[in-house]
Amino acid sequence: MAVYVDPPLWPAHGTVFSHLVSDKSLDELHAFAAAAGVPERAFDGDHYDVPERRYNDLVAAGAIPVEARVLVRKLIASGLRIPARERSKALTVPLMERWNSTYPGHEELGLELLERWGDASRKYHSRTHLLAVLEALDILTEPALPARTVTLAAWFHDAVYEGVAGQDEEESALLAEDRLTAARLAPEDVAEVARLVRLTSEHNPKPDDHAGALLCDADLSVLGGDEQSYARYLAAVREDYVHVSDDDFAKGRAAVVRHLLSLDPLFHGERARALWLDAARRNLTAELA
Repeated sequence: MAVYVDPPLWPAHGTVFSHLVSDKSLDELHAFAAAAGVPERAFDGDHYDVPERRYNDLVAAGAIPVEARVLVRKLIASGLRIPARERSKALTVPLMERWNSTYPGHEELGLELLERWGDASRKYHSRTHLLAVLEALDILTEPALPARTVTLAAWFHDAVYEGVAGQDEEESALLAEDRLTAARLAPEDVAEVARLVRLTSEHNPKPDDHAGALLCDADLSVLGGDEQSYARYLAAVREDYVHVSDDDFAKGRAAVVRHLLSLDPLFHGERARALWLDAARRNLTAELA
C-alpha cells in the first residue's frame, strides 16, 4: 500500500491544492492524513484536498509525488474512486432541476433544502444520498412518476440531521409541515409528506401503505449496492458519527444492522425486493459478522 500526492495545481480559496490518495485503503489514507496533521474536513469522499503550503511536508512524511494523471489512474485502479456525479458538491444543478419539476414556483424552498443537504459536516446524509433516493423512486415507479407527496417526503426526510435517531425524523417532519404550509401546499398533502418522513425512522410501513413502502424502499436501496458501494456507504456513515468513539459507534451500528435484518420484509415492493434484497442481506450479514 502507498499514499500518493499530485502537484498543487487546483485553485480554490485564494491558493492551489493537491490531492492525497491511497492506492489500496481509505483506512490507510485516513491514518496517514491524521499523522500528518491534515484535518478531517479536508476529506472529500476518496481523497484529501491539501493546500500548496503542505505539499513538501506530505512528501517528507512519505507521500509519493506523482503527476495528476498518474494519481487519477492510481485512484481508479484502487477501486476507491467516487464518480463525479456521486459527489455532493457537483449536484446543485441536477437536484434543483428535479426540485423545480416537483414543486415549480418555490425555488427558494428548494435552495434552502439543498443548503441543508449540502452542509459540510454531512458525509452520508448528503446531496448524494438525496439524489440516490430520488433516483431509486424513479426506478421503483417507472414508467410512471412517483407521487409528488412521496418525492417531497424524500426531499425532507433528512433535511434536519444531527445524528439522533427518531429526533431527526421528527424535526424533519415538523420542518416539512412548517415550510410546505407556508408554501401553500394543500393541508392534506402537507400531512401526508410529514407522515411519510416520520416513517423513515423505523422503515416499517403498514402492508397497505404503498406510498410509505416506496419511500422506505428507496431510502434503504443503498443496502443493496455492490461490495465497493457498500464499503463507501459504511465509511461515509462512520464519518457522520466522527464525534462518537469507535466502541460506542460499533455498538450502535450493530444495533442498527440487527434492526434492519429483523425487518420482515426489509423491502416491501416486488421490484425493490428483486433489485436489492439479496445483496442487502448479504451486505448486512457480512457487516455484522
